[in-house]
Amino acid sequence: MSNFLQLVRNENMKLYAKKGTWAMVIILTLLVLAGGFIAKFMDDTTTKEYGDNWREEMQQEMAEAEQNPDSYINVDKNTYYLENDIEPQSYGAMQFAYENTGMASIITLLTIIVAGGILATEFNQGTIKLLLIRPVSRLKILASKYVTVLLFALTLLVILFVWSWIVGAILFGVNGMNPSAVIYQMAGYAQVNLLSEIGIELGLSLVNLIMMATFAFMISTIFRNSSMAIGFAIFLMFAGNLVINFVGQYDWAKYILFVNTDLSQYREGFGGPLLEGMSLSFSITVLLVYYIIFIVASWLSFIKRDVAGQ
Repeated sequence: MSNFLQLVRNENMKLYAKKGTWAMVIILTLLVLAGGFIAKFMDDTTTKEYGDNWREEMQQEMAEAEQNPDSYINVDKNTYYLENDIEPQSYGAMQFAYENTGMASIITLLTIIVAGGILATEFNQGTIKLLLIRPVSRLKILASKYVTVLLFALTLLVILFVWSWIVGAILFGVNGMNPSAVIYQMAGYAQVNLLSEIGIELGLSLVNLIMMATFAFMISTIFRNSSMAIGFAIFLMFAGNLVINFVGQYDWAKYILFVNTDLSQYREGFGGPLLEGMSLSFSITVLLVYYIIFIVASWLSFIKRDVAGQ
């Protein structure tokens, strides 16, 4: 076990010794910072605050919206506040952090790049021989690289949340450590606890992140080509919805990988399954089958690979 941990440590040292890795971290932090400045100085609707007479203010806004249909005022949201007698809370760090959970897709993209190159680079540069002459099994070498990819993804998710909260606290202030907010879901507006909502959103994003990274890792291991691995994984990531629209009428479409990676479809108020015959347990089973296939294919390819000519 100790030599495996040492392998993971070495892989992390190699990963973070690359300028490209730090460039990814900087890109993520700059995107969060840019979003904060846009919300602070260019989007008055997001950070609008109400006084003690918030009911009268909202009713006034709704009256203005009737006179001006092109107004930015969200009548449905105001109606939800008034009908449920919910006093709107001021915009703060936690709500900014919640809105940035959508950047998890960027983290998926960055993780795919790392997963697609972490092993293929060793073959392309010929350094794979230096790894295989060590007194450790090929399985441990492969596993250490895979674990490094997952740790990188988790690190970026933590950075996303922590940095979003810090930027939000500086620009908007801290409106409590566990505030609530009214957000839009497919079934309409609902009041949610922001901290738990952030955890759920990032957790669900992690499912798609792991599956796409594992797929890229498998392609990289089999074909020893980082460009192919990254390209295929990114194609699946962005073309998933388009493919569903073309084949969604067929019964076998529910077994496609990216039909099942978005588990938020099973949350209450989010519209239900994408295709008929799907359920949460069904999607989890499908994902597990794909995951096992990806891992086994990577393992079989790597342990049987002849590196004498590398």
